[in-house]
Amino acid sequence: MIKQTKPLDRRKFLQGTGIALALPLMESQLGWAAEKRDANPRRLVCIGNHLGYYPGSFFPKTAGKDYKTSPTLQNIDAHRDDFTVFSNLDDGMNGGHKGVQAFLSGIRKDESAGFPDKNMTIDQAAAEHVGSATRFPSITAGLDNGTDLSWTRSGVRLPPVNNPARLFAALFVQSDAASIGRQRTRLTHRASVLDALRESAGQLDGKLSAADRQKLDQYLTSVREVEKQLQMSQAWLDQPKPASPIDPVADQERMHLEEIPLFYDLLTLALQTDSTRVATFEIPMGFRTSELDVGSYHGLSHHSKSEERLAQLQIVDTYLMTQFGHLIEKLKEAQVFDHTAVVWGSGMGNGSSHSNRNLPVILAGGGMNHQGHVVCPDEEHKRVPLSNLWLSTLQWFGIQTDRFGKSTGTFSPMKLV
Repeated sequence: MIKQTKPLDRRKFLQGTGIALALPLMESQLGWAAEKRDANPRRLVCIGNHLGYYPGSFFPKTAGKDYKTSPTLQNIDAHRDDFTVFSNLDDGMNGGHKGVQAFLSGIRKDESAGFPDKNMTIDQAAAEHVGSATRFPSITAGLDNGTDLSWTRSGVRLPPVNNPARLFAALFVQSDAASIGRQRTRLTHRASVLDALRESAGQLDGKLSAADRQKLDQYLTSVREVEKQLQMSQAWLDQPKPASPIDPVADQERMHLEEIPLFYDLLTLALQTDSTRVATFEIPMGFRTSELDVGSYHGLSHHSKSEERLAQLQIVDTYLMTQFGHLIEKLKEAQVFDHTAVVWGSGMGNGSSHSNRNLPVILAGGGMNHQGHVVCPDEEHKRVPLSNLWLSTLQWFGIQTDRFGKSTGTFSPMKLV
């Protein structure tokens, strides 16, 4: 029997000692005993598509649980009791393609300096909460270079893993003793470098202006984030990886149409094996729609209501939504769907006009009391910030906070519990 111990607050631990990296990593810091006993931990999956979906085919015309489905949503209608689709949700964003990066944060990178958590996204807020309870606090995957979906507390973008074979290896391929030794040496060296950087920065503190001191604080916050990542990596070096329930994934060129379902399989396995509890997947502007025998994705998004382009764009939207339906099925088969909140959508409301308003947003799973189609107020002074939904989702995840991004309160029509 493993005695349950209260996990130490790593942030307070690091800030209070200043020498945490020189100390052995203690089990009380990890909280494994408590976390591993949770048979049904809550999980979060976020899927973002850079160019969004054609609004005329995405949003239902009627509201409520008995809404009449739309041409795009009909591809997941078999799961209609397991998700809620929202209309008129956004964070008042503009900037077109630049505004897409704020989908999961409500804050653009170039306006983030004035916010205490910068443009941190909900997946990374959830990852901080999970900490070292899993091998990977979060997994960010995607096609090609992704779509700037995931950002840390210090305003750093997390690029996606874009090779399914590399993700498979990280999840299931055991490292040999020599490889583990090299990894441990690298981690120790990085820890020493961070110690030196913090010491040098500390010597500057009394000589700086208020503005420069703020920049230094931001820098030290970034250093502490890296310290936490190093400690978690060190802690998991000697922990065996789970056995793979599927054949090894070969490192080879694949069509995007093959990569999307393969990534969804791997992310489902990552959740099922508790290798992570937070995952994101990014569908970029460069999604190869030629594989669907239609025009370029970006070109189709600028449809100008051309019937020919809209017909081709609907083929793309149908494919992506069908794959989302398959992901829901996989999560159900893995018996994690009822404890996993799945966010699906985009920071682009209308690709043709580059609008970041009235975003396509679906929240699925999580054992929630889903409400079909929720139509939020359209009047400017009554609009609900998307950040309010993200705040409620983080509270559902177990995070005790009363703000996120540009939230003005919670928004929980599904009665998240």
